[in-house]
Order: sequence, then structure tokens, then C-alpha cells
Amino acid sequence: MADHERALDELGFYLLAGAGGEGPATLMDEAREGEALGFGTGWFAERWTSYKEAGAQSGAACAVTSRMHIGTAATNFNTRHPLITASMAVTCHRLSGGRFILGLGRGVPQYSALGVSAATTAQLEDFAGVMRRLWKGEFIVDHDGPMGKYPILVLDPDFNEDIRLGLVAFGPQTLALGGRAFDDVVLHTFFTPDTLQRCVRTVKQAAEQAGRDPDKVRVWSCLATVGDHLPEQLRLKKTVARLATYLQAYGDLLVSTNRWDPSVLARFREDPVVTSVAGAIDAKATAEQIEHIATLIPDEWLGASATGSPTQCAARVRQELEFGADCVITHGATPAELEPVIKAYRAAE
Repeated sequence: MADHERALDELGFYLLAGAGGEGPATLMDEAREGEALGFGTGWFAERWTSYKEAGAQSGAACAVTSRMHIGTAATNFNTRHPLITASMAVTCHRLSGGRFILGLGRGVPQYSALGVSAATTAQLEDFAGVMRRLWKGEFIVDHDGPMGKYPILVLDPDFNEDIRLGLVAFGPQTLALGGRAFDDVVLHTFFTPDTLQRCVRTVKQAAEQAGRDPDKVRVWSCLATVGDHLPEQLRLKKTVARLATYLQAYGDLLVSTNRWDPSVLARFREDPVVTSVAGAIDAKATAEQIEHIATLIPDEWLGASATGSPTQCAARVRQELEFGADCVITHGATPAELEPVIKAYRAAE
């Protein structure tokens, strides 16, 4: 980022997007590159089945950046003791000079096979309250709430930390929770403009009803941003294969949220090519399989993304802000892949 260029605080990207690129060491290069381009926030998701553990990623990204915020989108509240999560957040908060965001998610149904239940709304709200109390140095005795029972919860009584809490939200209950108890609400990829606008209204209204300033709760659109400067097969993997993977995991929720035709999802699920892929489509499908799967997904569904030339992608990103998002995550691409889009975004200012 040149000295005369402003920091793009309204834009974010994902570190180790997708399955994680070439390995965890690339996170540090991506963090530096993203900050140099001017991104305001570098997000990352925890993925237990690879090398994307939240604490390690957080520390590495915070250590190699000096301006950009670093956030988890998401980790889970019930996979660590709450003191470990709270301490990790304080460590990264201080390591980064106050740039860390602890972002939580509900989890997905597949977690049940690992003995980890998806979080309830009440559990997430309880956990958020406990985190804020611990970060302010409070000594909590005999906590008995939705997140569990704990005889004693305490960090350093001298702590007085203001750490942002984020929530990855999908349905109306989670969106409302984000508005009343969290600072950043990260939406899902492939939300249509209508869905985005409904989500923003839900979050902001919930914040206002809770007596909070709705303008201080940031809603992040998560917009797949895949320009045609990338090779076609890579574009298909980042759009068709990624959307297909979401349809594999929680297609009913995504289709109902966007008010799409459920019969299309049924045909997708019954297709022999889809059923033959042993695992996530974006990780396991061949190029030929992805090309076939592309014929199963309507253009309307894939249209909930930023595609085309870098200029067209940049214009689509700006549209998300016009639709009501406070910030936009240019999802599914590395900083190097996003550089032409960011240049076009700046050129339009």
C-alpha cells in the first residue's frame, strides 16, 4: 500500500482460503500481502481436519502484521475450555496491539460425529457474556448457564481489555443474537442481494432493540470474488465447486435462506456424479466432475458472487456496500489473486 493510499477498512479477505492452500506457512505471506494491498481485516476459519487451528493461525497472522485486524470466522466455543479461549484472545489482542477479533460460529451437523454438538443461541450468548466479563478482570464464581457449569472462571483481575467479538450468522435467530451481543456479524457466501438486505435489517433492528448503537455492529458480506483473470478451471473450483460443497453440507438452509427452488437442490443431490464424490466437492472432485456439476447449478445461484473482469468484480463489491453491508469479505481468493480487483476498486474512488 503506497503512503498516499487509504487503508481499505471496509474490505477483508480470508487467509488460507478453502482447504488451506499449500500449507500453513503460506498464511504469513498472505497476511503481509493482504496488509500491503490495504485490506482492513484478514479473517480465517478453523478447520480441524487440516492444519488450520485457530490459536496458531491467530498468533502467526498478528505477529507478521502491524495495521490490519485479524479475526477468526470462525472457531467454536465448545472445543476448548473457556479460559483457554479467553486467554488466547487476550494474548492475540496484546500481541497485535488491539487488532484481534474473536469470531465464533455454531458449528455444522457433521461435528456430531466427532462428539461436538452445534452451539445453541443461548450457549453463544452466555459464552459472549462470560468472555467480556473475563476480559474485564472479573472473578466468576459458580457459573451455571447454557454454556456449562464452572466453579471458578478468572484470568488476571487487572485485565481491562476491549476485544471485539464476531459471530458467523446464517438464520434469523443467529443474526439477531449478533445484533444484541456481538460486534461483527459475518454472513455466509452466496447470499443474494435480497438476502443480504434482510440480514442487515435483522442485525441492526436487534441491536437497536437491545439498546445498542446499530451503527457500531458491523455486518460483513461474504462475497465470492473470482475474476476472469484467473484460469477457468480455478474459477470453476472457487465458484461451482465451493457452492456445491455448501449444498452438500447444509443445502436446505442455504436454499431456504435465499428462497431458491428446493427442487433444484433435490436434483443436485440425486445426481450420480455428485454422489460419487467421496468428500467435499471443492477438495475431492476432478475438473471433469466439476464441469458436470456446473450444469446442475442455476446461473442465478452462482450470480450471488463477484465475477468478470477486475473492474466488474470491484463494482460488484461496491454494490454490496450499497445494499447495506458495512464491510465486504472478498472471499475465496488469495491477496495475489485479488490484487487486480483491489487496484480496480481503488481506481473507482
